Amino acid sequence: MDKQTSILLLGAGTFGLSTAYHLAKAGYTNITILEKSSTFPPELSAGNDLNKILRAEYEDPFYAELALEAMAAWKSPLFAPYYHETGYLLCNSAAAPEKSKKSLQKALDSISQHPAFKNKITPVISRDDIHKVAPAFSGPMQWKGYFNSFAGYASAADSLMAVYSACIALGVKIHLNSTAQALTYSGDICTGAITAAGKHYSASMIVLALGASLGSILPQIKRQVVAKASPLAHIQLTPEEAARLRGIPVTYARDLGFFFEPDRRTNLLKICPSMAGYTNYDTSSGLSLPPDDNEFIPAVDEAMIRRLLRETLPGLADKPLIRRRVCWCADTADSEYVIDFVPGKKGLVVVTGDSAHAFKMLPIVGKWVKNVLETGRQENARWRWKEGSDAAAADISWRVGQTMDFKEVKDIRRDPKITKAKL
Repeated sequence: MDKQTSILLLGAGTFGLSTAYHLAKAGYTNITILEKSSTFPPELSAGNDLNKILRAEYEDPFYAELALEAMAAWKSPLFAPYYHETGYLLCNSAAAPEKSKKSLQKALDSISQHPAFKNKITPVISRDDIHKVAPAFSGPMQWKGYFNSFAGYASAADSLMAVYSACIALGVKIHLNSTAQALTYSGDICTGAITAAGKHYSASMIVLALGASLGSILPQIKRQVVAKASPLAHIQLTPEEAARLRGIPVTYARDLGFFFEPDRRTNLLKICPSMAGYTNYDTSSGLSLPPDDNEFIPAVDEAMIRRLLRETLPGLADKPLIRRRVCWCADTADSEYVIDFVPGKKGLVVVTGDSAHAFKMLPIVGKWVKNVLETGRQENARWRWKEGSDAAAADISWRVGQTMDFKEVKDIRRDPKITKAKL
């Protein structure tokens, strides 16, 4: 490609924005993004969230190294205001299944001997060990694991806003409320996309960064990528309650769930239960796709949240859960990303398979996509298109529990503001 090549990106979430940012920073001058959401950050983007964990623990050392590269980039001027190095308390409760224990041990093994973590890892084998790093926790917490001081979280939606502004400043054209309804072709060459409003955008290179909604415009992805939802909720703390929890580490009981320090502007405490993910299969297409209404969580997950609070912060365990919703990601069978040209199509690239571990890569993932566009191929076998793989059937090692489809869930607790179900 030359620097004037027209590039059309569909989706302005983590992958799409990072790609546009790295291309524009490299001097590309004709970049357009179409985003279906009428507001920014995009409503369905997994990155449209209070916070996301930043850590380098992975079962696979390959991703541990990439995460370290990303964490260094989080300290660069654009991203540094949104990185909070509060540390990471990763444990299992006394009742954790063996799968959860094995996953934690593999994650620890990936960093325990790495020089970047020298004097950063502290074993947790007793309640006293937890109290040393989180004195505000008053629950029983018979947990075992470790504390990593070289980790923390990002203010997620704020980070996306910063990259959005940087893209605009670099000349990227971003069209909100522009739903790409179909791709257009001339033979086997992808020539652009038509929006729901009937407008055609043409380009020499089209990049699909549609997250969990990818299957709606690229059905040939089939089950190589499956949309999965994870529940989350918030508790509104008083200023006094929030002050007591300021600076707590990101706390994750692998078999129960995780939470962060309260948001510094709103005093909201975000909590996520541990579970394997929910699908939402459409009978006509056979694909799992996000529904229109995502302002709910199943009752079993609400119960898990309250159990996690009773173990850590029992004084908050009965407070109302607000802003309940499910967050969508695109899982692959091996939790690898897919950044590649679509087989049999020219000028069409997908960047997908975030598999619930991509947001930390926001500062650097765009350069991987740029490299594929410039070289015309994916040289990393891990991130190639994997025809025939079945993400729906995979037993993902780090996901605890069993995946369920929302059609199987009988008791869904909806946000009181939501009056109409759309599942």
